[in-house]
Amino acid sequence: MYHKLQFQRNLAVTLLLFAFLFPLYGRDLPTRKIEDDSSLRISLRDDWFTAVPSFALNQRPQVHILSGGGSIQVRVEAARDEFAVVLARESDRAGTYPGWAQGSWILTRRRDTGEASRIRVFPRSDPYTYVQFRPLSNDKCLMDVVLYEAYVVRSQPLPIPFERLLSMPVEEIFSIAGNKFPRRYFEPDADNYRDLRLFMGRVRERLGELEFQDDGAFDENGNYVFIETLGAQKEAPGLNCSGFAKWVVDGILRPLTGKRLPVPPLKQPFGNRGSSFTELWEESRDPFFGLDWTRNLASSAMTVLRSPAYAKLEEFEVRNWPFSQVILRNNISNAAGGSPGTPTGTSVRAYPGFLEDSGFGFEGLHPLLYTLAIDEPGRIYLASINTEMGVSTTMMKKDDNAAPASVSAGNAPRIRQYFHIAVLVPYFREDGNFDVAVFESAEETMFSSFKTRYPDHYINLVRIPVEGQFDP
Repeated sequence: MYHKLQFQRNLAVTLLLFAFLFPLYGRDLPTRKIEDDSSLRISLRDDWFTAVPSFALNQRPQVHILSGGGSIQVRVEAARDEFAVVLARESDRAGTYPGWAQGSWILTRRRDTGEASRIRVFPRSDPYTYVQFRPLSNDKCLMDVVLYEAYVVRSQPLPIPFERLLSMPVEEIFSIAGNKFPRRYFEPDADNYRDLRLFMGRVRERLGELEFQDDGAFDENGNYVFIETLGAQKEAPGLNCSGFAKWVVDGILRPLTGKRLPVPPLKQPFGNRGSSFTELWEESRDPFFGLDWTRNLASSAMTVLRSPAYAKLEEFEVRNWPFSQVILRNNISNAAGGSPGTPTGTSVRAYPGFLEDSGFGFEGLHPLLYTLAIDEPGRIYLASINTEMGVSTTMMKKDDNAAPASVSAGNAPRIRQYFHIAVLVPYFREDGNFDVAVFESAEETMFSSFKTRYPDHYINLVRIPVEGQFDP
């Protein structure tokens, strides 16, 4: 028995040391520790990188082992006008060579002339986060940094000839780029999101207790009431999107305060919004209900979780963004090893970022949440969705997770209306993969559908810190 206990203790110590010395299986390394493959690229240059297209296109896939033990598959993937020479690192998560595992390197060339058009590298194992280099002049190239279809760096000149990039160590390029290369966006620490993962688990455990009900919420005493009248719900009690967001915030605050938030203060106007024109419709259409509700929830939360000094709009409302252009895609060729690939039918659109009385355009939501997750780990976001429409105040609070249709011209003027609220949780899973959890109207939904549900709409975000406790 003694030997068995001693063995278990020794094993526990060994595992603990292993956890400190080595990353969790499947997690990426810090970018500076990615094994260099420049020697391999030098050996591939004549047959793959500079050979005439017909010769390069006929090359068969090869697997090479780097001096440090890393495995790389070299292959060619062809599209109509271009082809890609892919140096695909082996994925620890799948034991395959997807083309976007950390350290993968891709050269794209024209099929007609063989001219190189770009090099794409993947500093982390994510097909939607990469660094791209393009020719500029005899002694310079351009660097792009793309995160989830947004350029956080666009056409940054570097004093390196593009030809030199074919054999240059990637880390040496990043060192020359200096602070122009935003390294932090490629080195998230999954441990920083442990509290968020615990929080989401506790929310999911309690979702089964809830049902949907138009205009429904809990009051400060835990009774089901209607938001508009504060009257008791007598049949089929439940929560709408607004009441559900309150339920989430109550679950964060109640373990600290011992009580829930009252409903009436959450309906009060908060901050500057609207104009003298929209004031005429405040009573009949309540256009800023969702905006006021989320702002009041965030202000109440920050008062408790931080201090009254953090209850101001400028402290909790998201108004900064690190990118100015987004990529819009229609059709994607599959020419880069399962990565976003060589695009056909794409365009780059200027992204204005935060707009007063609107928030952010949905086309930039995914990269915005990715960068927020890294820059501000441990936060959830209350989102109020809005667009210009003409609807009644009752439709404003009807929450079917879809935008109400605008009334015909002449029935009511078009004004901006905040018609839906959701709780967004951007985080990194334990294996290092990025994800966004969406909770709305007493259920969890898929972010992949949420982010495309409201084309040409806007979303306002307020932040709330989370430390894992949850008891609504």
